[in-house]
Amino acid sequence: MIHYKSKTTNSNFSLYLSVLFFCLFFNSSFSQEIAENAIGLRLGDNDGFGAEISYQRAIFSNNRLEFNLGWRDKRDFDAIRSVGVYQWVFPIEGNFNWFVGPGVGVGLIDVDEDRIDRNDDEVFALIAGDIGIEYHFDFPLLISLDFRPEINFNNYDDDLNFDIALGFRYQF
Repeated sequence: MIHYKSKTTNSNFSLYLSVLFFCLFFNSSFSQEIAENAIGLRLGDNDGFGAEISYQRAIFSNNRLEFNLGWRDKRDFDAIRSVGVYQWVFPIEGNFNWFVGPGVGVGLIDVDEDRIDRNDDEVFALIAGDIGIEYHFDFPLLISLDFRPEINFNNYDDDLNFDIALGFRYQF
């Protein structure tokens, strides 16, 4: 029985190793270069934070980090947050790419005690996923449309939010 378990473990390891090499080959053989840096605005819907300052930094030929700083000023509260997303970028055709990745974020919310029956200032955290499509022009402009589901962990808004945003970034 121990010998059988050992063979299964070895065959599972071989399978995992084969899948890993296939994924690495797939990523390297179909990737295209992405801009080293890009900065601009990410204009989201009302479930998100609205306007965000956005910065992207390439890590490898088809991976990048995206950092967003968002703020919101409403009648009942003021809030600020920062979100970081790791993205894999895949070419579609021509100058079109699609991207996907996980993210995390932190923020601060200040609830107005006059409008709502509590005065809460709290720090919150969130986890997110991101999927989208982008087009980079022959001049240094990148336009993107992405969908980012977010789960917030705080007392004010601790549910699932769907953020859809249009991004405009200068590439350098």
